Amino acid sequence: MLRLGLRTKFIFLSCFLFLLPWLGYEYVWEMEKFLRQGQEKTLVGTTRALATALHERPALFDSQTNFLDQVVKGRDLYAYNLNNPIQLDGKLSEWQPYQSLFWHYDKRYLQSLSNDHQQSDLSFDHMVGKYENYLYAAFKVTDSSLVYRAKNVLSFTRNDHLQIMLKTPAGEFKRYVVAARQDGWVNAFDASTQQPVTKIQGYFKSTDTGYNIELRFPLSMLGNKLGFAIEDWDEGKTEPQLMSTSNLQNPNDIGSVLVPSPEINRILKGMGHSGSRIWVVDNHHRVLAQSGSIHHADGVWADGLKDAPATTWWQRFEQDYLHPLYYKILTRPENEFIDTLHDVAAMQGTHIASALNGKPASSWRLTPDNKAVILSAAYPIWIQDKVIGAVIAEETTNGVRTLRNKSLEKLFNVILAVMLVGTVTLFFFASRISSRIRRLRDNAEQAIDAQGRITGKITYADSNDEIGDLSRSFANIVSRLSGYTDYLENMSSRLSHELRTPVAVVRSSLENLQMQPQSELSQKYLDRASEGVERLGKIITTMSEATRLEQSIQSAEAEEFDLSKVITGCMQGYQITYGESLFTLSLCKEPLNVSGAPEFIAQLLDKLINNALEFKTSQSTISVSLIKQEQHALLKISNQGPLLPDGLVEHIFDSMVSVRSQQHQQQPHLGLGLYIVRLICDYHHGKVAAENLDDGTGVVFTVELPIK
Repeated sequence: MLRLGLRTKFIFLSCFLFLLPWLGYEYVWEMEKFLRQGQEKTLVGTTRALATALHERPALFDSQTNFLDQVVKGRDLYAYNLNNPIQLDGKLSEWQPYQSLFWHYDKRYLQSLSNDHQQSDLSFDHMVGKYENYLYAAFKVTDSSLVYRAKNVLSFTRNDHLQIMLKTPAGEFKRYVVAARQDGWVNAFDASTQQPVTKIQGYFKSTDTGYNIELRFPLSMLGNKLGFAIEDWDEGKTEPQLMSTSNLQNPNDIGSVLVPSPEINRILKGMGHSGSRIWVVDNHHRVLAQSGSIHHADGVWADGLKDAPATTWWQRFEQDYLHPLYYKILTRPENEFIDTLHDVAAMQGTHIASALNGKPASSWRLTPDNKAVILSAAYPIWIQDKVIGAVIAEETTNGVRTLRNKSLEKLFNVILAVMLVGTVTLFFFASRISSRIRRLRDNAEQAIDAQGRITGKITYADSNDEIGDLSRSFANIVSRLSGYTDYLENMSSRLSHELRTPVAVVRSSLENLQMQPQSELSQKYLDRASEGVERLGKIITTMSEATRLEQSIQSAEAEEFDLSKVITGCMQGYQITYGESLFTLSLCKEPLNVSGAPEFIAQLLDKLINNALEFKTSQSTISVSLIKQEQHALLKISNQGPLLPDGLVEHIFDSMVSVRSQQHQQQPHLGLGLYIVRLICDYHHGKVAAENLDDGTGVVFTVELPIK
């Protein structure tokens, strides 16, 4: 009842304390799911708001290129946004950040197919970029034989040169040629009038493998068509090789060019504070405008959550000790991660495809280094019931994750506080229970001595719990045991008192009968009856002996005597009385003063010697020794004979305990001899013990008495 009740309480409290952090943790994770759904809906709303600003505004889009069947990379050019203006020096060093955006042109782009063409004969890498109101172009040409334009010749067509074909904003096609007489600044020439065009500026620089060309011209010259061609003349050849981005001979075959729209960029600039990276693409997935950086695009979810300097002792303790512990489990959002869409010409994705089909959509993706999760949302742009493009907004989940971490930090703080209060409460609760149990244990030990006698009472508690019920049960049990023990202890004296009179009557009757003449058979029965009465008288005497000794001990006055003299005198008497038995004596010669009663010590020695005589084997000796050990006198009596049974060594000195076999039952024994020995030792504040000899040949009794 007690164990089950307490265990149930502890299990309930433990489960309750365990459920608190688990429920809180699950709640925060559910909250994060809802926050992500909210972020997704908010981002779709952002794209919708921006798309609304772009609906039905055809002037912002290229009406011709938007309705192309297909955009071919390499033929259709895209002017990437440049971070800085390009210094025209032909070194291409400022184009290094954009190396991955260069497109390589090889024999596939030759206008006349040549099977024996080698890479070193002619090839080039090319890209165009936009900065403010200028278009920049870079060419890294591989040419095994460089032919400059002759210095005294007006013609610029029989030498290595660059051809430019573009469509003006007015819809007119213009062809320009860039031919260098030497390394350095170059200008373009109008192919039809052969007049220099100063608006097109460039720089020509020869290299070990060919040459580099950098160009710049204003965007005001450019419409939506643009193509470049490298014409290569080699000495000894009558026909040049022409490698181009598209077929410049036919205006209809010239590739398109897409320049990020400044108007759309201005509109996106107003959305720069939305906390998102925003793209606008046409229906060919080409980027028309871009705003914001994904590394700072965490939406509005992390506003106000930046770590502030600690100002209080609790904040310092939390940052120095709790946060390092928390973030062994939690993960901090990474601000440094790889972004594959840092600068692209075209964007792909199921959400973009869905938006270009007229349906808003969103998607989640991991960055290539798995350090961040990016949410993308796309919304279609409509012009005359046709989808002309889409708005794409992107955000990381860093804001939501930061909000989640802050919530978990608060949760962990609450959990620690609850666990601390719960631990202290449980500690005091367990301490109170353990103290009550210890108090009950001490009362039980004080109520019953080592020999099992009831020496006191158990004070029961009035509490209504299991421990109070247990204390009342123990008090009731001890009370009943006390009455039963008193009955057992007084039973021998009552029996001996009650049996003496009938035994005396029987004994006197038998004596009177024996005085009368009897037949042989009757005399035999009378002798047997006399022996039985005599045996019964010895039993009565033995039963009353322990009672008389207890009464004598209670009334005896202690005196100081020499234990050595008492033992020596007794042993001299035993040697005379039991002359047929052999004794080995080793007695201390110096005085051993003991406080007590010498007659009780003599009685103790009588019981131990009688016990040794009864159990010793024939022709064996009884060893008796008395020595001084520190402040105690040790009396040892050993004999060879049967060993003590297992399990009775501690109970052999209890009342009514006997280990004699049937062959030792010729005299009546009630198991009170060694009980009397223990009573005498207790009176003298000593101890008695029995154990088998180490060699297994017999038993030794050891009496330890304090000396003055």
